[in-house]
Amino acid sequence: MLLPAAAVVIALFFAMNIGASGAAATMGVAYGSGAVPYRRIALCLAAVGVFAGAYLGGGEVVKTLGEGIVPSELLSVQLVIIILLSATLTLFIANLLGIPLSTSEVTVGAVVGVGVAYQKLYVSNVLTIVSFWFIVPIAALLLAWIGGWFIRRLEHKDHRWRGIGNGRWKKFLMALVILMGVFEAFSAGMNNVANAVGPLVGAGLLDAESGIFWGGLFVALGAILLGGRVVETNGKKITNLSLLQGSYISGTGGLLVTIASIYGIPVPLTQVTTTAIMGIGIAEHGFRIWQRNIIAKILKVWLVSPLVSLVFSYMLVKIFIDPDPFIVVLLFAALIATLGLKSLYQTVRSEKRMIHEDGGGI
Repeated sequence: MLLPAAAVVIALFFAMNIGASGAAATMGVAYGSGAVPYRRIALCLAAVGVFAGAYLGGGEVVKTLGEGIVPSELLSVQLVIIILLSATLTLFIANLLGIPLSTSEVTVGAVVGVGVAYQKLYVSNVLTIVSFWFIVPIAALLLAWIGGWFIRRLEHKDHRWRGIGNGRWKKFLMALVILMGVFEAFSAGMNNVANAVGPLVGAGLLDAESGIFWGGLFVALGAILLGGRVVETNGKKITNLSLLQGSYISGTGGLLVTIASIYGIPVPLTQVTTTAIMGIGIAEHGFRIWQRNIIAKILKVWLVSPLVSLVFSYMLVKIFIDPDPFIVVLLFAALIATLGLKSLYQTVRSEKRMIHEDGGGI
């Protein structure tokens, strides 16, 4: 009885962290633009949207994470705890280091790690999910680029579309920003709540309806109680966007994530939003806005998120459930070798920089 209770507690804690990061961020445009003047109201709107999305449309992604990556009969209580601990631990370490990781990718990686440990994995389904991690952000960039071009022409032709002044037009645009923010939160609920409760449902610890309800509720609570800093940060980041641009970004991200959710595919909402902002930037300023460091950051997050949690869950299985000291030693050796190579590389770069600055060398 203690282990099932622990699994549920970890899952709901994970759900609150999802709400504090992903769900709260969906109202950044509305709050930063002043359409929603009070932070608490913005967080409550995010909570309503995310709970509605989870309750009304979260079932397919829950099914994928519960039985679409590994067989549901494989998921014991112990393995569910390992999956949730691996995902939570990966995100916690990343937060300490200030590295933004995707909750969807982290959770999928943790489930795959368990499947690899037992050599029971639906490889074709995993490849489909991974392909969507490429397709959806690229689609967001292209749609935002095309839409941003039309918005630019519209705003230059008629300045009312920029929301200048305090007339009815600006009120309409502010209402549109709020509506699209809630829609984006709705899509986040459809997709991200499954990250916390999917393994519980797969193991039979909760039925799908109860899992979605409680998962949605705790994601909403996380947004309200813990999301203040995230919505504040995101709000400050988007102040250079017009109301129409902000609405289009939220709507594009919400639409693509909703479509992925209907097909049961967990996708990274943060990366979708980031690439949509890039698309708007290209339409507004041309390719000089194209920054290689942003592309590199997205690719690194895409690679690191699932791989780190995969290694964590695989190691925990081989240490606590299916002990294999040779595998554990090999993984630790690989970790030390990787850290050593990174340190050595940084040392060599530092020495080269010192030689260059001191005028040494040939």
